[in-house]
Amino acid sequence: MRAMVIRDYGNYDVFEEAEMPEPQAGPGEVRIRVQASSVNPLELKIRAGLVPAGPELPAILNADVGGLVDQVGEGVTHLQVGDAVIGCAGGLKGRQGALADFMVADARLVGLAPKNLPLEDAAVLPLVFLTAWDALVERANIQPDQWVLIQGGTGGVGHQAVQLAKAKGAKVAASVSSAEKAEIARKLGADATINYREEEPADFVPRITGNEGFAIVFDTAGGKSLDTAFEAVRPGGQVISINTRNSHDLTLMHAKGLTLHVVFRAQPLLTGLGVSSEPAKLAALTQLVEENKLLPLIGDKKFSFTDIAKAHAYLDSGEAVGKIQLVR
Repeated sequence: MRAMVIRDYGNYDVFEEAEMPEPQAGPGEVRIRVQASSVNPLELKIRAGLVPAGPELPAILNADVGGLVDQVGEGVTHLQVGDAVIGCAGGLKGRQGALADFMVADARLVGLAPKNLPLEDAAVLPLVFLTAWDALVERANIQPDQWVLIQGGTGGVGHQAVQLAKAKGAKVAASVSSAEKAEIARKLGADATINYREEEPADFVPRITGNEGFAIVFDTAGGKSLDTAFEAVRPGGQVISINTRNSHDLTLMHAKGLTLHVVFRAQPLLTGLGVSSEPAKLAALTQLVEENKLLPLIGDKKFSFTDIAKAHAYLDSGEAVGKIQLVR
């Protein structure tokens, strides 16, 4: 099969097109004829050698996959040949990724694609939706009418978090970097927006919550954004972050009696922890899309698999809004 591989870690030009052995589905697995994928920040870090979590070299990256099942392994009962599926199912240690003609995946990491969305659009959703679900539903136990702040509301994870929080009945504020992105966040369902380049917590917390503070702050950026989260959350509130590879002063966290959750979405693939709950989460994703409560925000540039280097450069540039789509 044809695949885009990396034989070493480095800059964007490490990707090359190569002929690789065609994988076969084993017990508990399915083989997917890949049609689409997307690019996530984790893949940029793996490619650059910053996070030692990728498959063995030569490596085929990309966790998100959308395609058609063409082999079903022994013991798999919820999927059959011909099913259109999506999943966050590979591209990490021990698992080939989606940048190939075929991908073999643990069947528990794959679910039926929504019927009301093109498969190549649905393929950008799994990693970012599952991250938002783990953060807001599993960790924070989000409740109706709570004020929730999503930092980075038009990013990959952020745009899913805004919609998921609204679907759960919360009141949602989204931090963004421009008036254009603020308009996008409002269209996604945000009740309030914050331009983080212009407003500090001392300004937007009283404006939005009447000095109470946010019950939940979901930080999708890390760095100074996490420090801002500690300022914006109410006493006894919850902060969730997906980027804590940094040093922070936790004095304010202690003073407010906060709970900090760290979500690392790669954990089920790397350790097997939580894999048994993945089918229910993927079913929730499909249900929300089919109920028109959740849609992908896809950037204006679409890339082919062979243009994966350009896709990485575009995500690194910071210009992308929403998800970067890859199609065969």
